[in-house]
Amino acid sequence: MQNKSVIGFIGAGNMAYALIKGLVNNGYGAENIKISDLDETLLSSRNSELGVATFTNNTALIAECDVVVLAVKPQVMGNVCKGLQGAIKSSHLFVSIAAGIRASDICRWLGGDYALVRTMPNTPALVQQGATGLFANDLASEDHKAIVTSVLSAIGDCFWVSEEKLIDAITAISGSGPAYFFLMMQSMTQAGMALGLDEETASALSVKTALGASVMAANSDDGPKQLRANVTSPNGTTQAAIESFQDQNFEGIVANATRAAFERAHELSIQLGDVD
Repeated sequence: MQNKSVIGFIGAGNMAYALIKGLVNNGYGAENIKISDLDETLLSSRNSELGVATFTNNTALIAECDVVVLAVKPQVMGNVCKGLQGAIKSSHLFVSIAAGIRASDICRWLGGDYALVRTMPNTPALVQQGATGLFANDLASEDHKAIVTSVLSAIGDCFWVSEEKLIDAITAISGSGPAYFFLMMQSMTQAGMALGLDEETASALSVKTALGASVMAANSDDGPKQLRANVTSPNGTTQAAIESFQDQNFEGIVANATRAAFERAHELSIQLGDVD
């Protein structure tokens, strides 16, 4: 992305912080990044650490920006967008990182049809290891998509989808997904303690094993199915554990949980957007 594009963040919370930090660390000029929030203490902290200009007035912010990143909580998105009406330029590109808010609802609250990209980052973005799903509305051009890819790539990998409903699927896999792995690590820790390990050792082993498996999967030409087979020796300890998982329908449990997250994401998008 060209450093001349001015990016404004409405909301100075953790995800905005992760994005700005990632951009600055990747060489994007801090002078072309601006941030707005009502929390002046938080703004002061962001300015001191990152060197970005700060605002407490959202319309003043967008007057100086080409790209506007909506980084506020879903529950306040409607009011924030309505407050921008009258200050928006037709050339503005909007990017939403709020979970569950449909593109059409954001444009309705903004008061018109604008180029907009809806994204679904996940919490590992806070350590620049995120996975972000993205959907562009009809007014977002290929150049717009390239800009957004550059911004979101600062916190990890980007995955574009052509239908907005697939954002709910991404929410179920990667948005909620970190919690699934945390639950697995928690359960492994508890199992290790039941076998006699102390909590610190059991926890460290669980976390390190999860990290190692993820790095192997990310760097291997084999998929997870083959990698799992590679470490499952016939009649060995791993096979005994895998068979126990499968006897209790592990794959079905994961499928049902993911479907529940998908359906809840769809329900929330309707509820959160049902505001005049």
